[in-house]
Amino acid sequence: MNSLSLFNLKGKTALITGSGSGIGLAIAEGLAGAGARIILNGRNESKLTDAEDKLQKQGFTVDKLVFDVTDSNAVNKAISEYENNTGSIDILVNNAGINIRGPFEDFDEGDWKTVLDINVNGAMIVSQVVGRYMIKRAAGKIINICSMQSELGRPTIVPYTVSKGGIKMLTRALATEWGGNNIQVNGIAPGYFETELTLPLKNDPEFDKWLCNRTPAKRWGQPAELIGAAIFLSSDASNYVNGNILSVDGGLLASV
Repeated sequence: MNSLSLFNLKGKTALITGSGSGIGLAIAEGLAGAGARIILNGRNESKLTDAEDKLQKQGFTVDKLVFDVTDSNAVNKAISEYENNTGSIDILVNNAGINIRGPFEDFDEGDWKTVLDINVNGAMIVSQVVGRYMIKRAAGKIINICSMQSELGRPTIVPYTVSKGGIKMLTRALATEWGGNNIQVNGIAPGYFETELTLPLKNDPEFDKWLCNRTPAKRWGQPAELIGAAIFLSSDASNYVNGNILSVDGGLLASV
């Protein structure tokens, strides 16, 4: 047996939410490189079209579904039409997310609900719709993008931390409930990665110095460094791995 064949995603289709840029697009590109057909998702059709063009120029097979993960009707419609008219969704990566910073004592209730709605309810809605089809086929892979903040608190991001703690437990609960249907539900917990969203932190000399000193790897992560974990959890190599959160953080969580 060729061990590398365990990681081959040829014949599989992967839906990655929030994949117009950043970590989501990096994971989409990585899964495509392993042979998967890719479904990009987001709310901004123009941004998705640019991402689609980038992947297609590399010879990858790419579709896009424009919907808001918090809109259950739109999610149901888009995924049902794809499943019925195009093909099965074998891999789901729940990546769509948002962070709004601010001191908790002054944090706006509406912003709190927005963070929880996108980060937790969005993953729940998409998982539920895709999961119904996976249950019928008795096969599927779901990867939830968690965070270091699934385990650690940080000032000014209380709602984000609460949401990522919820995603960790959604991962474990679904793994428990759907494991008997041959569905593996796992999570990836990135550390601090250089993306558009973290650019203000990267450009803050004080924070940049703190992070590099705090992280054993002494640097920020690059989105492409999440690809290996995503391929592993999407492939047959992880068929008996369920309910786990794989940290990709340069050793940060291991360091006191």
